[in-house]
Amino acid sequence: MKIISKIANVALGLVLVGSSVFAQSLDDAKKAIDAEQYQKAKAMLKNLTVTQATKDENFFYLGWTYLQQDHIDSAKMTFAKGITVDPKSALNYVGLGVVAHLNKNATDATTNFDLAAKYTSKKDSKPYIYMGEGLLIPLPGNKAVNGADADAAITALTTATTKDPKDAEAALALGNAYRSQNKSTDAYTAYTNALSLDPKSPAAHVAEGVLWSNAHNFEDGIAQYKQAIALDPNFGPAYREWAETDLAWSFDSRAVAVEKINEGVENYKKYMSLTDESDETLMRYADFLINAGKWKELQEVAAKLSKSAGSNIRAYRYLGYSAYENKDYPAGLNAINNWFAKAEPVRILPRDYLYLGRLQIATGKDTVAGIGNLKKAVQLDSLLGEQANGEISGIYRKQKKYIEGADFYMEIAKKARRPVNDLLNAGQLYYFSFGQKPDSTLLTKADSAFSYAQHKYPDLYPVIYVYRGRIADIRDAKDLTKMAGLAKPYYEKAIELFTKTPPTDTRGKTNFAESYAYMGGYYLYHDKDDAKAMEMYTKARELDPENKQAKFYFDNKAAAAAAPAKKSK
Repeated sequence: MKIISKIANVALGLVLVGSSVFAQSLDDAKKAIDAEQYQKAKAMLKNLTVTQATKDENFFYLGWTYLQQDHIDSAKMTFAKGITVDPKSALNYVGLGVVAHLNKNATDATTNFDLAAKYTSKKDSKPYIYMGEGLLIPLPGNKAVNGADADAAITALTTATTKDPKDAEAALALGNAYRSQNKSTDAYTAYTNALSLDPKSPAAHVAEGVLWSNAHNFEDGIAQYKQAIALDPNFGPAYREWAETDLAWSFDSRAVAVEKINEGVENYKKYMSLTDESDETLMRYADFLINAGKWKELQEVAAKLSKSAGSNIRAYRYLGYSAYENKDYPAGLNAINNWFAKAEPVRILPRDYLYLGRLQIATGKDTVAGIGNLKKAVQLDSLLGEQANGEISGIYRKQKKYIEGADFYMEIAKKARRPVNDLLNAGQLYYFSFGQKPDSTLLTKADSAFSYAQHKYPDLYPVIYVYRGRIADIRDAKDLTKMAGLAKPYYEKAIELFTKTPPTDTRGKTNFAESYAYMGGYYLYHDKDDAKAMEMYTKARELDPENKQAKFYFDNKAAAAAAPAKKSK
């Protein structure tokens, strides 16, 4: 009897466990998707496609979950199964349309969207909601949705709100579409409508919070995330967006940067604890850590990803980035080379070329190729220029390849909105190259770069006139008694600008002293005015006691004064 009792208890336990799985509904799975608990949602939906195999919706939401995880092929197969179950399944045709769109197959996308529209009932908003949301997924290799896709999404979502004006999900998705194109007023109106239709929607509060945060109203954004958490303490996306807002706030205000980055990391950890910490969630966290500059943490996450059974090759990107920043260059180069070898071309980002170049240079494997990859990164994304261009010029300077460095700066100056710094750097490097190779054409190139900078900003940079003065002085007579004073107008202008805004740094004072010293020489040798020369050399010495011209002048004065005294003895 005891054995029979034990068997009965085990059987009862199995029934209870089974009932808890089967009791999970499609609504439960959709809530898991909204909360970005994708592994949990997939487990529920896979079960539903078996226990309720004739319901096409189960297949659609499973396919949609795959899309959120960037598993496009799995999504396509699942949507196709949904159409097998119901050849008139509007939702699954939407799914296939989205897959075709992400694969950049416009013809198939249109065909499937048209079939979805054909099979959508008069008051059914859902196919148009997911059509719009699918069009808002950025195409592979893109950071954001393009304007044409966003406009198409707005059209689809407007249709959804027309079909069912009381569908809060449609209003929320429409707001997201407007927000993607920075149409803040329209987005706010849509979010307000969504909250009026469903005041307990944590997703709508989070969306409105993102809108405020994008407008740099970080406090109001966080207030919305807190409202979402109050409605549902387990709604992970609220913590994720709070973390992203912390990061944006850190960029906006240096005073709170460290505090907000650390708070953001903690909020992201909370987000992950509320989701399933899948590979996809970890990769999203890794992207956050890159932007936050948390390289040690990134290397730990990347290592964790690389050991996962379903390891995504993006782990190589993260390993490459973090290893470079943590100065583990050989490991970084190996990882980034793996990423380039295994990733599809559309997955390669401009920043990947930046790190490939950095690692090639840092390991000393191929500096020429490294510089080429840094340049390619900037060509693909001009925003990387501030980092990469400085690194490239630093290499040229370190290797004393001044002509190559100057040519590089002239090239980027042509594309820059405010090219003055590039022109100054080009002029300096051409000037330095003359010291290596006394070729007058190099002086001409240097002077041309400085002249262009002077034309753009005539009263802002005294250093321009210092360099133009140096170049003019080189072109002047070597015999000081025969000097024409070609540099005089440049050094006079430098003195004028330095006097208006006296330099506080050592280099500025040295250049100021150089300007006075030249004028001292001009008055001494050209004008034969020793009193004026002494005035200029005195000012030069006050600014820079080590100025060679001033020291030479005063040493000669001292020697001349001492000579008669010695003679009288």
